[in-house]
Amino acid sequence: MENKYTAIIKKEDDWWIGWVEEIPGVNCQEKSQEELLETLRETLKEALEMNKNEALTIAKSNYSEVVLEV
Repeated sequence: MENKYTAIIKKEDDWWIGWVEEIPGVNCQEKSQEELLETLRETLKEALEMNKNEALTIAKSNYSEVVLEV
C-alpha cells in the first residue's frame, strides 16, 4: 500500500522551506527545491517509523494491527 502525503513548499530568500501537512513536526529547509523534497521524504520516513515504534512500545503485547483506509 502506497501512502501519499502533501508537502507545502516555498522559497524564502535563499532557502526552500517545507513541511508535511499531515504529520506535525516534519519540516525542513534546504538550498534547492530538489534537496528539500528529498529531505522531506527522509524526515517523513523517520517520523513514521518513530511513531510506529512508539505505538508498539506503548501496546507492549497482545495487540492486533489493523490497516485503516481513509
